[in-house]
Amino acid sequence: MSKDKTILRALAGETLPTPPIWMMRQAGRYLPEYKATRAEAGDFLSLCYNPELAAEVTFQPIRRYGFDAAILFADILLIPQALGADLWFVTGEGPRLSTITTQAEVDALKPVEAVHDTLSPIYETVKILSNGLPAETTLIGFAGAPWTVATYMIAGQGTPDQGPAHALKGENRPVFDALMARITDATVLYLSEQIKAGAEVVKLFDSWAGSLQGADFEQYSLKPMQQITAALKALHPDVPVIAFPRGAGERYVGAHAAIGSDCVAVDDGVTAEWAAANVQTAGCVQGNLKSSHMVTGGDALVSETRRTVDAFSKGPHIFNLGHGITPDADPENVQLMIDTVRGG
Repeated sequence: MSKDKTILRALAGETLPTPPIWMMRQAGRYLPEYKATRAEAGDFLSLCYNPELAAEVTFQPIRRYGFDAAILFADILLIPQALGADLWFVTGEGPRLSTITTQAEVDALKPVEAVHDTLSPIYETVKILSNGLPAETTLIGFAGAPWTVATYMIAGQGTPDQGPAHALKGENRPVFDALMARITDATVLYLSEQIKAGAEVVKLFDSWAGSLQGADFEQYSLKPMQQITAALKALHPDVPVIAFPRGAGERYVGAHAAIGSDCVAVDDGVTAEWAAANVQTAGCVQGNLKSSHMVTGGDALVSETRRTVDAFSKGPHIFNLGHGITPDADPENVQLMIDTVRGG
């Protein structure tokens, strides 16, 4: 692992003259080369589980743009599938899963040690990437945080308000807690294997953290990420962790300490200036340009990119979007963003 890699330097707390840059969902549907490889794979899950093709789509944005990091191409719902849930994707609608809402259904899940039987192709993808990326490019592994993964497992699909998960949490807390514990333990094993295969950083995506209210935010977003981070640090003390409790708003304050992560990614629901004053004081921050600028481009993209860089320039910062790039983004706007970050 090269200590000269800019993302690793930022994660170690260094303030760099030009922030390192990568982009959530940088391997994806906005790129024509991704669409071609996806068609070759046949369907989304086949792409995830084909190490050569999954590595190929991970390499594509590195070849095109020279991002400072590559993030493993996979999906947060592979953990439920590895635990024994049925998983399939409906074209135009997204993922569908068999639901877990009773103690009997939790008990019927596979033991956490069995996840490797399903996830071993993902580790092969990581090995290919580790061996094939440019020397200056950091490899990021990832998983969904337990709350977000649980919302899909309970509802059987994505929902606007995560209502089914909130309902189970309120009506049968022991079942909900048992499912969260199973996901948490499986995620530690999954990310540890990614690290053994060559991931230099890992990221936890809690995409639906913002829907948790009051004490539930600490209990079911921050605490599980803290448990995972602590377990990984015990096993791999030199590997940084990025945590993304999306939608946290003012609750981003204190997240570094509550999770124990080396970096907190912030969404575009808070301003860069606010995050610099209230979150970056505790450590590295990642973010947080609105992904809509990748669609609209123009002067607004340039000015907002510069504003974000300037706001975070007094501390450790990894430039990124506030959420994943969307399929309707213009690849030329991505290049404009990168040129603006690197060229002023």
